[in-house]
Amino acid sequence: MGIKKAIKAVVKYGLPLAISIGLCYYLFTSSNMKWSDIVEGLRTYNMWWIALAMFISIFSHFFRAMRWRIQLREIDVNVPMSSLVNSIFGTYAINLVFPRLGEVWRCGYIANRSKKPFSNVFGSMVADRLADTATVLVLLILALFLAFGAIKQYLVNVNAYDSFVGILSSPWLWIGFAVFVGLIVWLFAGKSKNKFVTKIRETVKGLWDGFAAIGRMKGKWKWLGLTVAIWGCYFTQLYVAFFATSFVTDSGEIFNFACPSGVVTAFVVFVCSSIAMGVPANGGIGPWQWAVILAMGIYGMHEGTGVFANIVLGTQTLLLIVLGIYTAIAITFEKKLVAPAGDPPTAPDKNIGDN
Repeated sequence: MGIKKAIKAVVKYGLPLAISIGLCYYLFTSSNMKWSDIVEGLRTYNMWWIALAMFISIFSHFFRAMRWRIQLREIDVNVPMSSLVNSIFGTYAINLVFPRLGEVWRCGYIANRSKKPFSNVFGSMVADRLADTATVLVLLILALFLAFGAIKQYLVNVNAYDSFVGILSSPWLWIGFAVFVGLIVWLFAGKSKNKFVTKIRETVKGLWDGFAAIGRMKGKWKWLGLTVAIWGCYFTQLYVAFFATSFVTDSGEIFNFACPSGVVTAFVVFVCSSIAMGVPANGGIGPWQWAVILAMGIYGMHEGTGVFANIVLGTQTLLLIVLGIYTAIAITFEKKLVAPAGDPPTAPDKNIGDN
């Protein structure tokens, strides 16, 4: 049992760390990028734009806390907004060290704060993350539609277009897809009593029920508006960061704020970076930079993209560390000031306020 737990811990925490370190090492070695290049970037960039991007990202955390509160109230979990904001800050800070553990921590923190079952709070968090996954899929479809021409040209330039078309036209791909669909239908429509099949069926049903509850809850339109606000912040914080660099002035219309093509370019980079956040890595470190570099390469931008990606992610990571430290301090004081639920309030000291 001890060996199994050790293997599980290595896979859960060691693998993401290895991915982050490996991809970062490859980024520096394959592009001959040096730390001095990043230092030079910090010196030459207009860091006010980077600071604005960091400021905007803070709002995304507030909006996420507000959106989660709507879901929590639906299951009769009521906690102060400050606690919800702290839970979001803490989640991202913890994920920098232990990927995905932050979500578990925030559920435990809110469950303890509200004196409600952990499973109920966890279910709302899963629905929250499923909503994010659905949002990324919608954004991906939109990006493919808006940038189809640029993506096709990029594949042609790297001699990958014919291979890509060949894969899509391969009968084996569609046979495999048909088998996959058939397996899904059998899994959920069949009458199998196999424990493994039953477990998968129950898990998926639970996830779907939690996600579908969003459509029935009070405040669903406000929830939807907050979802737009969250992802709007994510896009805007990346978009404004481009203006810290020479890309804006040296790339013509590609990153011209007033030009629709510039918005589309930034949007494609944003969607690619959002998909990369799904890779198990510490805070997206490694996959995120590579996604940004690849997406910018679609539009013929290669010089300095690695430095840009590292500076943007580095400053955002620094912000998460600062917010995590703030959260740790805030929760420490919160425990001292807030009496446990159900306990009678402590009588105030007569000497206080008697002046």
